[in-house]
Order: sequence, then C-alpha cells, then structure tokens
Amino acid sequence: MKIATWNVNSLKARREHLLKWLADFDPDVVLLQELKGLEEIFPMEDVNAAGYEAAVVGQKTYNGVAILSKTPIDVTERRLPGEEEDEQARYVEGIVQGVRLGCIYLPNGNPTPGDKYDYKLRWMRRLYAHARDLLTKTDEPFVLGGDYNVIPQPEDVYAPEKWTEDALFLPQSRNAFNCIVNLGLTDAYRVYNTEGGRYSWWDYRAGSWAKDQGCRIDHLLLNPKAADMLHGSGIDKTPRGWDKPSDHTPVWCELDV
Repeated sequence: MKIATWNVNSLKARREHLLKWLADFDPDVVLLQELKGLEEIFPMEDVNAAGYEAAVVGQKTYNGVAILSKTPIDVTERRLPGEEEDEQARYVEGIVQGVRLGCIYLPNGNPTPGDKYDYKLRWMRRLYAHARDLLTKTDEPFVLGGDYNVIPQPEDVYAPEKWTEDALFLPQSRNAFNCIVNLGLTDAYRVYNTEGGRYSWWDYRAGSWAKDQGCRIDHLLLNPKAADMLHGSGIDKTPRGWDKPSDHTPVWCELDV
C-alpha cells in the first residue's frame, strides 16, 4: 500500500495538479490537507473518475482535510477528540484495507506568543492523547500523517538559526512532537532517509524553492504494527516544480499490507 500525504494549499487552485499527480504517482491512499473549501465543492466526480473514493471534512476558505483511497474507507473520526467546541476542519480518520489512517492538519501557531500558539499546543496535547488511546485500544496498524507544522530537528530546516522564534521550531513545539513519537511511533521518512537537508515545504518568497531553502514539516508516523510493514519512504519533489504549485510537496511511504 503506497500512502502519501500532501498539503495542496487550496484544492480549487491545485485541482489539475492533484489529478495529474494521482495519475503519475499512482498512490493507493492520499492524505490531503488545506483544501480551503466546503465539502460540497470538493471535486468528487473528478476524484472518482481517477479511481479514488474520498472522505472529506471541509471548511469555508480555511483548513479542510480528506482521505483518498482506491478501496473503500470506513470513516471512524471526523474531528480530533478532546475539544468539542473546536470547529476547525483539521482531522479525519478512517480504515482502509485494515490500516487505520489519520489525516492531520496541525495548527501553524504563529505569531508567538498568543492565542494561536496556545491553540497549537492544546491541539498537540489532544493528538498525543488520541495516539496513546489508539496504541492501547486498537489492534490495527495505523498511520498518523499530514502537515504537522513542526520541524523536528535542526537538520530538517535550512538555516535553523533563523527559525528560533517561529512556532514550527520552538522547543515547546518540538518537545510536543517528540512526546507523540516517543509513545512508540516511527517517522517513516527517517527509516530510509537519514541525511539532513531534505524538505517538504518551501516558501513562495525569496526564491526559496530555487535555492532549496525549505523545511520538513510533513510527516507520516507509524505505530509498531505499521512500522513492521514498512518497506520504503521518500519525498516526491516533482509537483513543487510545476507551474503555480502548492508550497508543499508529497511525502510517502509503502506498507506491505
């Protein structure tokens, strides 16, 4: 099972990119973030014609997540548990061929300090609690993938000294991410790619893409059962080089299901 995560940064703007990439890369499951639209404007007919079902949680103008799959999706969650008043469309979870998949669009948190950063840390605590529950209460292999908006280590960002006050790289953010990983999860990308300087996001400004000045903030975290099935991972930089691209590019892994 080839699983990918991709923040498309507006599906309306990147619809043709998505369809081209689905045909070229041929993933079995895709976790999409930042759709920036309500569910009723999701291009379901086009996605179905490309060979995929979709479970979508949309929101007007902001956020929005979806799971695309070549096989049926049994949806188990349409929001991250733990804060009922949180209406932001940042999480959807489902089971595909016996693998549980959580699609995550974690809050950015900037500017810091402030309410947005407080929300980010609360969201990460909720994710920690949910991951812990999944580890103790479910038998399936699972993958928690998406745009985490966290740079785990200095080698995951160009010029880390420039990011010391950013919500993506603050010690509290990195510690919260590490707490989730240290529950017993595996960063799929790092199993097969140990070198630094490999990124999944590049700013639109200052020629960041051309200079390869980016950061790695899109992650696929696997529980032990999924990690035992892992036999490949990587970053597909191709879509970031297309005309009018998303600022993110897909990150992928393969499980021997």
